[in-house]
Amino acid sequence: MGSKYTRWYTEEFRRDAIALVGSSGETVTAVARELGISSESLRGWYRKARADRGEGAPGELTGAEREELRRLRKENREQQQTIEILKKATAFFVKENDR
Repeated sequence: MGSKYTRWYTEEFRRDAIALVGSSGETVTAVARELGISSESLRGWYRKARADRGEGAPGELTGAEREELRRLRKENREQQQTIEILKKATAFFVKENDR
């Protein structure tokens, strides 16, 4: 969770800021200062946008890949919980059968 000082920007604002970095020829820091936002925020948005266009560093995930990874991790966690429940149920019924 962010602090109480975290600002949220609209998707349109982010797109415009990223486009400004790409078209102005200025550094990310200069554009961020111009817009009155954190240079680290703008740098992160710009890096993710480049990765989504396939221009990122080798091995860097696109937004779709990050979302799929998040979904698969959640699904994996749920399946692990189901397996644990089934193991406990099996042990219970084996114990009941032995009586």
